Amino acid sequence: MIPTSHEYYMQQALREAEKAEAQGEVPVGCVIVLENHIIGRGYNQREMLQDPTAHAEMIAITAAAEHHGSWRLEKARLYVTLEPCPMCAGAIILSRIAEVYFGAYDPKAGCCGSLMNLLEDTRFNHRPAVIGGLCEEACGTVLSNFFRNIRDRQKFGKERASDN
Repeated sequence: MIPTSHEYYMQQALREAEKAEAQGEVPVGCVIVLENHIIGRGYNQREMLQDPTAHAEMIAITAAAEHHGSWRLEKARLYVTLEPCPMCAGAIILSRIAEVYFGAYDPKAGCCGSLMNLLEDTRFNHRPAVIGGLCEEACGTVLSNFFRNIRDRQKFGKERASDN
């Protein structure tokens, strides 16, 4: 049986986010689905690759286009655990992805409703459908825990340094 639920695909994106977290990256994951098959996967790899464009969406879009044999992903759906930034929103528009589902909203860099909505801007020649907040609690928890752990480690490091 082929999985078809939006929640299933977001769970797959969360699995990609776990890969990022295991490497010390901000835990964002993405999958791209065409005809109910995952054709692209990606997770953040900015630190590992020292590449500012190595966002989960960018990696998944590249993989999907390679798998599909075309940069036009017109009938594809993208699932990502965090609201896309301006760069990723631009890549989504340019790749002609049909639908975007994201988990947690990003008030600092989100361009699918938080800061602005590039994907629904009528000045672009392509506008995918956008649904935010899919599995929002699970996606947000992964990110919150990651950043909390970083703050705790930094605080612990400062406390140890002041003890010396």
